Amino acid sequence: MKCLVEENQALNQIFARSSAVRLAIVLSLLLGASDARPQSAQEPGNVPETKAPAPTKTAPVQVAPPQPAATQPALLKHPDNDYWRKHDALLLTDFPWLARFKEADAKLGAPSPGENRVVFMGDSITEGWHFDTPGGVFASRPYVNRGISGQTTPQMVLRFHQDVIALQPKVVVILAGTNDIAGNTGPMTPEQTEDNIAAMAEMATANKIKVVLCSILPAFDYPWMPGLNPAPKIDALNVWIRNYAAKNGHVYVDYHSAMKDSHDGLPENLSKDGVHPLPAGYQIMAPLVEAGIAKALAQ
Repeated sequence: MKCLVEENQALNQIFARSSAVRLAIVLSLLLGASDARPQSAQEPGNVPETKAPAPTKTAPVQVAPPQPAATQPALLKHPDNDYWRKHDALLLTDFPWLARFKEADAKLGAPSPGENRVVFMGDSITEGWHFDTPGGVFASRPYVNRGISGQTTPQMVLRFHQDVIALQPKVVVILAGTNDIAGNTGPMTPEQTEDNIAAMAEMATANKIKVVLCSILPAFDYPWMPGLNPAPKIDALNVWIRNYAAKNGHVYVDYHSAMKDSHDGLPENLSKDGVHPLPAGYQIMAPLVEAGIAKALAQ
């Protein structure tokens, strides 16, 4: 019996030693694997700042809020980044940019008796027309340009009373929507753009101002926000604008059909960047909108 006990004790000692050896081997392998990892995986501080650190088990994953469209990476491809940085800063302090025309509106005053004042509300396509400056295409007309580059329909709605209704025009010409599709002030649905255009038309009608709704100009792509495939979205919005105008007794001016090329964009002879018209483009637009204004005044 004594021999059996001594034999069992010896076996237990051997087993214990072998377990310790195996444990040491496993730990050695784990430590060696840790040392063999790339250095960058050990130093999260070396990860680019645009990437969030990996979440831990003790902390919930933090979801970053969506960025405004003008601060997305595609902005870096725009040749005038400084303009867009100032644009984004302004959104935080004066979203509709009421300050832009505040003094000019006050200086303009009320229309004279018998004056058929017309206000053009829009974005850079309207602003770039320069028709109300000396020597402009409409220099002899009582037309007021209230276009602001980069603007979207929610911005226009907020300044519509100051920059249109308060000026007491007979007619308002609204050309808006392409920057909504581009996402200049954030992602927007077609329904949101439609609601904003309808809101401007309703405010004008309530103040006895005739409404001329213009089609969005063709665009195959946006140079400051490429890859959005705007052409079919523009086509769909134009269908809605045309139908809305017909349903509500407004005048519809179709720039799009007169200016588009075979790719449903603006051809090179009418635009350098595929979005903003050259003088040749405005020459096509001028008689079309003149006819629309005349029709509205005759209503």
